[in-house]
Amino acid sequence: MEDNYEIKKYQSSQKSLWDSFVKDAKNATFLFHRDFMDYHSHRFTDHSLLIYKDEKLVAVLPANISNTELHSHQGLSYGGLVLRKKATFEETFHIFKNLLLFLKTEGIEVLKLKLLPKIYHHLPSDAIDYLLFLVKASLIRRDITSCVLNENALRITSSNRLRGIKKGNKNELQIKEETNFKLFWNGVLEPNLKQVHNQKPVHSLEEIELLQSRFPKNIKQFNVYKNGQIVAGATIFEAAMVAHAQYISANEEGRQSGGLDFLFHYLLQHFSHKKYFDFGISNEAQGMKVNKGLLHWKETFGGRSIAHDFYEIKTENHHFLNDIFI
Repeated sequence: MEDNYEIKKYQSSQKSLWDSFVKDAKNATFLFHRDFMDYHSHRFTDHSLLIYKDEKLVAVLPANISNTELHSHQGLSYGGLVLRKKATFEETFHIFKNLLLFLKTEGIEVLKLKLLPKIYHHLPSDAIDYLLFLVKASLIRRDITSCVLNENALRITSSNRLRGIKKGNKNELQIKEETNFKLFWNGVLEPNLKQVHNQKPVHSLEEIELLQSRFPKNIKQFNVYKNGQIVAGATIFEAAMVAHAQYISANEEGRQSGGLDFLFHYLLQHFSHKKYFDFGISNEAQGMKVNKGLLHWKETFGGRSIAHDFYEIKTENHHFLNDIFI
């Protein structure tokens, strides 16, 4: 490693330092705060790293370890190197090179990164993409997520969507923003996921309640009611520039009464002050399959695809970063 760089494993006593850095980083969201990362610490062996230059913190890496592999934290939807706003390409280069050297000396053979989608960047942060190219990183997965760019949003012209919105009005559906997640989780989301996919939501009811209590400004629940009974809902994770639909679900009554069309017509207007509205991915089988019906529904609201990339890097490939400057 270069003399003026030092890398240390995160310790719980550094929580304030970590959170303060993440808050001001150029490519981070509230998911990288320790109160979010640590809610499921029992599931993962945390191996997050702090990277210093001349004793000043310049980058962090949310991560967990498994055997000889370091993962850009598997408990998060996205990750990668989190950089300070001042980070230039040259500084990012030195951070990344020293990271690979450090991991190699620590006996870690592979670094797996799932990059933060570019819609979440506060400043251009593609230096890492170029460096991944130089070290011959392997693209091991790519998802597509459907986003609306609010400053150039497409009009909803689909007859099905317009019919669903009209149906919702006709059924006198009501939308409420709530802090109680129990009705949606127990009455709509979990039964629907079990019936359709035989799966459970990533977050249990207790976990989402805990996270919302820690991030009340970022995690929001919108429910749809017909005659006082819940029929549909969406859980929104709100970052600085993006409103992301983390969970979307409706029961049979909600589907018949236009519940989701009615709700998302409302949400797109409610979050129009954000740069992007993100409907989430439509992939299955590690990115190799696309749920055509789900993707079509998102696109009829004006969502268009951006890529979410996952890379695998051999730490021994740090030598490809030697002598790149001319």
